[in-house]
Amino acid sequence: MPDATSMKIIILDRDGVINEDSSAHIKSVEEWVPISGSLEAIASLHRAGFRVTVASNQSGLGRQLFDEFALANIHHKLCSMAEEAGGFVDGIFYCPHRPDDGCSCRKPGTGLLEQIEREYSCSLSNCYFVGDSLKDIQAARAYGLRPVLVRTGNGAQTEQQLLCSASSAVPVFDDLATAVEKLILLSND
Repeated sequence: MPDATSMKIIILDRDGVINEDSSAHIKSVEEWVPISGSLEAIASLHRAGFRVTVASNQSGLGRQLFDEFALANIHHKLCSMAEEAGGFVDGIFYCPHRPDDGCSCRKPGTGLLEQIEREYSCSLSNCYFVGDSLKDIQAARAYGLRPVLVRTGNGAQTEQQLLCSASSAVPVFDDLATAVEKLILLSND
């Protein structure tokens, strides 16, 4: 199985990394608002040869706060706006289950990462996973990925949790744009 780093795959969480997050869930196209610079960051990744994938918990589906059609429209908006900025989202993988459903795809479970590997027939070992929550960091570590934390969304709170634990060796950036700038430089070394 080829290594995904040779394919330059990057995994991004959605809510709180690419778009503004909401404790009431993002339920419609109107509620989906990109974080400043995030679409341009996706464009930079695309120009640098990365396959951009999204791995997102979407328990609003399981809670029946929105349906698959609404989620498809939200993802269409994300992809369209990324393309308008000069980028491309290669794949969006999501878990529709509620936290108490006990599925393996809900982060910090690694089922979404397994799906990405199957889709691209590669190993994600050592790929970057950019997230804003402890669940993102835990999923990345459990699957042998390189976790990156952004302070947007829940990231500032997550950063404090990491500082209080022995596992604070996670690179932290203000936002996706800042993280991507550094990750592109590192990938060219």
